[in-house]
Amino acid sequence: MSVIYQHFRPEEKEFIDQVVSMQQYVENTYAEKLTDFLDPRQQYILKSIIGENNEVKYLFFGGTENSERKRALIFPDYLHPNSENFFITLFEVDYPKKFVKLDHRMVLGTLMSLGLKREKFGDININGDRIQFFIANEVENFVIHQLNSIGKAKVSIIKQDLQNAIKSEESWKEKETTASSLRLDVILAASFNISRQKAQGLIQQGHTKVNWETVERTAFECGEGDVLSARGYGRCSLLSIQGKTKKDKLRLKIGLLN
Repeated sequence: MSVIYQHFRPEEKEFIDQVVSMQQYVENTYAEKLTDFLDPRQQYILKSIIGENNEVKYLFFGGTENSERKRALIFPDYLHPNSENFFITLFEVDYPKKFVKLDHRMVLGTLMSLGLKREKFGDININGDRIQFFIANEVENFVIHQLNSIGKAKVSIIKQDLQNAIKSEESWKEKETTASSLRLDVILAASFNISRQKAQGLIQQGHTKVNWETVERTAFECGEGDVLSARGYGRCSLLSIQGKTKKDKLRLKIGLLN
């Protein structure tokens, strides 16, 4: 296990242990195991640990093919799972659209205030005045009974088939760039086309997050799958590290949220 740990961050140890435990369960029982919703970094870790194992497979699904947060199904190779095996419910929010404007932050805050863990729900998609979100089936009844307002607006939620999922107005575009290292200040500067000094200031002022947690260390080492955000600049994701240039710089594929 210590060999696995050294490839990841100390704070990721608990999640690594969970993945290894699930993998062993599937190997020993020949039964599948389903995770909660995982962020892109957790998906990367799970993929790295299970790898292209012949006996144990994995699939990700978050309600649509383009979902950012996804559940992972770990299963023996004889199974052929489909979307129903992921036990995901899609809800649409019904609210007085003429009088109220709701945003992503308000919906997220309300779901969290119900006492739900973040890993129990997936993406929140907004398109025009339509709002939808994905949740794990096991908390469906709880949400139906508890969610009756967002902000000051009275709301109700309507269950939808997954194929009726709306596409979020937010869209990711990819770009390739180079960087001298994986330090947080370097990656932010390369992603948002700002100076390294500007990036350092944002970090030191507590205006940047890595995987939704505030990070104030400029030398924090980023990794594949990390989602970064900087106040005033938006979000980016380190999609992949694609080797080095002749000048020994790292070649990176970055996702930028429009």
